[in-house]
Amino acid sequence: MYALILAMLLPFSSTVSDLTVKVSGCKTQKGQLYIALYDNKDLFPVFGKQLRGEIVPLSKGQQFTFKKLRHKAYAIAVFHDLNSNGVLDKNPLGIPLEPYGFSRNARNTFSAPSFGQASFTHSKTQTISITVR
Repeated sequence: MYALILAMLLPFSSTVSDLTVKVSGCKTQKGQLYIALYDNKDLFPVFGKQLRGEIVPLSKGQQFTFKKLRHKAYAIAVFHDLNSNGVLDKNPLGIPLEPYGFSRNARNTFSAPSFGQASFTHSKTQTISITVR
């Protein structure tokens, strides 16, 4: 009896769903997009320390779908690797030379936004848009 009730309620209590990230602002189709998904404020936005990350060739489009993500808070960092060297190039002062962006299009003048500024709650299948500049 309990198994039947649980089976009936299970479709209504899904705790995972897909998240599609659409990136705009790329001025060229050269290079690739690095899309990094974070769930830890202490690691955001360090590329290489993300929960999940994807490299998307621009020839294949400007979006990626993270499948079956748990419902909770996340933040995303994206950069357009123009020269395909695998790193966000910066000048001697540490200012990025390649286009980048964050979820909620959060942006600070002299530093990356905090996890709180860029975070959002993922609770259903959704699409978010990020503009790189």
